[in-house]
Amino acid sequence: MGKVHLSGYLEVPADRIDAVRAALPHHIALTQAEPGCLAFTVVQNPAIPTRFDVSETFVDQAAFDQHQQRAQASDWARVTLDMPRHFTIRVEDGSWPA
Repeated sequence: MGKVHLSGYLEVPADRIDAVRAALPHHIALTQAEPGCLAFTVVQNPAIPTRFDVSETFVDQAAFDQHQQRAQASDWARVTLDMPRHFTIRVEDGSWPA
């Protein structure tokens, strides 16, 4: 099985943007330090301030699953509870081109 890519966005209510911004650096640092994390970014969309664009790549499904477990038990999960997520997940099959 190949790399797992997640892309999309998180909808943040205007009254919770400051809390998300405050929690984001720690969430990014923890995720980027995870074994198997190849890339991870979350950025506030400049045109739509209530949208935070997410892009992540993990070496394989196991690494992605471990990230999901850690993130679900984190402060980030508490801060972003009940916020709509619009994500697409794609798994590379290892064939060329990647």
